[in-house]
This record gives sequence, C-alpha cells and structure tokens, in this order.
Amino acid sequence: MIKRALLAMCVMASAHAAPNPQPADDIEKYLNDRGVLAQMDFIRQKVGGKASELVVNAMGFLGVPYRRGGTDADTGFDCSGFVRSMYEQTVGLVLPRRARDQAAVTEKIDKQDLQPGDLVFFNTMRQTFSHVGIYLGDNKFIHSPKPGQQVRIDDMRQAYWQQRFTGARRVEAKDGNLAARAQQP
Repeated sequence: MIKRALLAMCVMASAHAAPNPQPADDIEKYLNDRGVLAQMDFIRQKVGGKASELVVNAMGFLGVPYRRGGTDADTGFDCSGFVRSMYEQTVGLVLPRRARDQAAVTEKIDKQDLQPGDLVFFNTMRQTFSHVGIYLGDNKFIHSPKPGQQVRIDDMRQAYWQQRFTGARRVEAKDGNLAARAQQP
C-alpha cells in the first residue's frame, strides 16, 4: 500500500512538471518505462480543472488488481467500483454502483465529442452497459478489466473494444449525488 501511495504521489507530482528524461527513482522509472509520464504530460496540456485531476488520480491506480464488487485500492476494483471511486475522490460526486446505473444518470454524448474524464461503456457480458471506463483522450481509456487483471489503459481502436463500444456519457451533476438519482423511478 505504501508503494501504491508513493506511486500516486509521483503521478500527481508529474502532472505539474515535465517528465524527467533520467528517472530519479524506481517509481519514476516504472512510470517512465510504461509511458505514463508522457501520457500525463499530454493530458496536462489538453485538459484543465477537475477532469485533469480525475485523470491524474485514476492513473495513480494503475496496477491495482481487479476484484468483483471491489470498491477500493486495498482490496481491488471492478470496473464500476473504480469509476465510482475516482469520481468520489476527485470530483466529490457519488455515482451509482453499477455500470448500467452510471450510464442511466449521466448525459449521453457522441463518441466524437469525448473529452478526458468522460465515461465510455462497452457490452462485455451481453448487456449494453456491462463495462465502464474513464476516457483519457487520444482514444485511450483507463479501467479495471476482469478477474486476473489490473487497472490498465487500453485503446478504444483495438478490435475487441471497437466491436463492444455501446456509448459515451458525460458526468454532470448539480447536487453532487448521482447515486440517489439512480434509485428514483
């Protein structure tokens, strides 16, 4: 857990400075070798405000294992638990627990209008909104994919994701609690 906290701090710090061409420590080298620092620089240039914080925060959880029903970094995340946790920690919005409910309470947008921090949904279990991730920009999204894997970044242009894409949504709430809206008839 301490290493994960240091990793998140390093990612957050890298969001405010250009990537170091010669990494100073193991964590920075790990991030640099996997292209995370370059992605952080790209995101910092393209996005501002809360969306940038959300994306930077989410990237601090790369490598956290998948766990069905999981909602935190200590025990692991499932896809919707990861998205919910990132929005609650960073933006202060409480999203519903399930991917389909997250889709129901967010604003539908066209794929070409995606911005970092938006939600992307996929049909991975013969259900329209059975999987969710956070859009990063440049056709990339971060998500907690499935048992035996970890929070990672994937490209929506990969055939698997292209074939299963079911929609894009923007999170906009005035009251800070989208979960309560999901329970209303």
